[in-house]
Amino acid sequence: MSGIVNRSFGRSIFVPAVMFLACWIAALPGTSLAQDKPAPAQVEEVLKGLNKSHGLGPVAISPDGLLLAYVRPTSNGAQVLVAPFADPARTTRVTAAKKDDERCGESRVAWAPDSRRLAFVGNCAGGGQDDLFVASIGGDFASGKPKVEVERLTEAKGEIGYPEFSPDGSKIAFLYVEGATRAAGALAAMKPWAGVIGEDGVEIQRVAMVDAAAHKSASPTFLTPAQLHVYEFDWSPDSKSLAYVAADPPGENNWWVAKLYIEELGSVPRAIFAPAESSGRLHGLQIAVPRWSPDGRSIAFIGGLMSDQGSTGGDVWLLPSTGGEPRDLTPERPTSAAWITWGDETHLFVSELHGGDSQLVRLQVPADGRTAGVDETIYSFSGSVGDGRLELSLSSTRDHGLFVFHASSFDHPPEIYAARTASKTVTDISGLQQLTHVNDGVEKIWGPVESLSWKNDGFDVQGWLHFPKNYDPAKKYGLIVLVHGGPAAAAMSGWGGRGSLSGTAFSALGYFVLEPNPRGSYGQGEAFTAANRKDFGYGDLRDILAGVDMVLAKNPAIDPTRVGLTGWSYGGFMTMFAVTQTNRFKAAVAGAGISNWQSYYGENSIDQWMTPYFGASVYQDPAVYAKSSAINFIDKIKTPTLAVVGDRDGECPAPQSFEFWHALRDEHVPTQLVVYPNEGHGFVNPEHRTDVLLRALDWFAKYMPAGE
Repeated sequence: MSGIVNRSFGRSIFVPAVMFLACWIAALPGTSLAQDKPAPAQVEEVLKGLNKSHGLGPVAISPDGLLLAYVRPTSNGAQVLVAPFADPARTTRVTAAKKDDERCGESRVAWAPDSRRLAFVGNCAGGGQDDLFVASIGGDFASGKPKVEVERLTEAKGEIGYPEFSPDGSKIAFLYVEGATRAAGALAAMKPWAGVIGEDGVEIQRVAMVDAAAHKSASPTFLTPAQLHVYEFDWSPDSKSLAYVAADPPGENNWWVAKLYIEELGSVPRAIFAPAESSGRLHGLQIAVPRWSPDGRSIAFIGGLMSDQGSTGGDVWLLPSTGGEPRDLTPERPTSAAWITWGDETHLFVSELHGGDSQLVRLQVPADGRTAGVDETIYSFSGSVGDGRLELSLSSTRDHGLFVFHASSFDHPPEIYAARTASKTVTDISGLQQLTHVNDGVEKIWGPVESLSWKNDGFDVQGWLHFPKNYDPAKKYGLIVLVHGGPAAAAMSGWGGRGSLSGTAFSALGYFVLEPNPRGSYGQGEAFTAANRKDFGYGDLRDILAGVDMVLAKNPAIDPTRVGLTGWSYGGFMTMFAVTQTNRFKAAVAGAGISNWQSYYGENSIDQWMTPYFGASVYQDPAVYAKSSAINFIDKIKTPTLAVVGDRDGECPAPQSFEFWHALRDEHVPTQLVVYPNEGHGFVNPEHRTDVLLRALDWFAKYMPAGE
């Protein structure tokens, strides 16, 4: 229920892994908007800035560290560029297009072990169908005379993504949904219900393969069976086997009960770990990012309580490749690991969330069963990172002496950066080696942002406070509390706007904004992430209200009578539930919310995610679901609340918003419900995203007017 990004081909949670990073380049007029309802033209000025982007897509450094490949959107579509790492401004386009000005899209870059072949996905063969291509990179980049030859390797019919060369360079495996009729994952708009529900039209994501040395295109060869939906995979060091996380179809619902499989090419898969069958601490929890050790004897992975496929966080675990019970390498560590890679047989590099910061550390993996220790921190700073594959994933050289990724923060627009493991720990994004300058001169249009921390119920809670653009301490401002989705996710420092309800947009339009990371969030360790189990809306609301109290006490420019609440997905639930528990909020906007966990269980397309949180199905323990259902406390609501939702949302179906709206209307509480056609959980129509923000601003201005 993240509402940020959760699809099988991409994700990210904190930062969308498959979406280009947006840059804001418009500037607002210099007058403060704190006292008045923003004019539509002023709102459009902000949104215009959101749409004028200098974007950066997936990025990869060659194993030898000499060449950089990345995706850059242009007026003719996304293009793959290659440049010398030593001179990244000297780019060469790698294209499958017949003409340079032909409009088509390319993405998903992956280097071969020889550092001279680059796989990528593109639709330049025509018809809008993505296929896998390989570019042979030769010539002399340093002298400006590179040579690039591109060959198409597949004749795909469906959705294709995540290419990975085998360690010996002979094969390329990738995820493939043959005959796909919609984007994979629960964020995309659901197909209209028809036929035998749960049986007809189920699309299965599998691992497919092509010969990397083929000189003609062919239909992909499937490696994994038709009865398993695969989410992530990794090659064995000898290129003879795969490790992958998979579950029975339908894949978008069953990730929460997925197992870890080993499959020798040409053989049958063997499940080596099933959390649902485990007697250890991972019983009933989730696993992600399997990574085979260099000697092939072990598989490391991330395990923990996760609310969305692709929104990864937890501890780092180690399992013999023959199977058995895994051991936790990072128990009690006050961070959330999101991505891992082996450095050598005794070290793992871990990309993790620490409080609200991105962090990369090197763990020493002891052989005697002890806890892994951190022997190096490469960077730890407020910002968002990623290479465009998985959440917080990074691209590295063969020797892992160099990591490359795109990064941004509230103060730094997105660029591609590099971090070296042999250097002093980087504590600010400006300390990284900047490789691109596509956003030089871009200035933010929102106000300053501070990282805050406070204590509540014995927990350390972190959050972000946005100041209004053109902040004047002599004026009074409203405060909007923006709760993230998930709940296993986190609000992080990053450039631009994320979703229709954006802290930076509200800041640019004259509001203070608090983005809290209450219990249930990533960044403070597994105990913190699991602290809202069987307690949705209670402890996390207390954490949020404690943050509001602190912000009000420290900032007299905030009018305590003008505090609003909003959020999307789990944040939408928190909005609906909070207004039944407190009258602190003067106005609320619930995006894709959940008002009744009991009816929700039977309506959504991802009901498996709830059992780890509630401890049982709704049919086994309806009381625990009723406890956190806003609908059961509806007579307590006094707060005017706007509800917005997509009509084809499978994660938080529209009937949940209908129930809430209908109840408020019967209770004579000011309310509106807006349903957007052909939208799923993540809105794709720019006009609809704009409309959500405009309606939210109008709602807050109406019920939190200045000068009361």
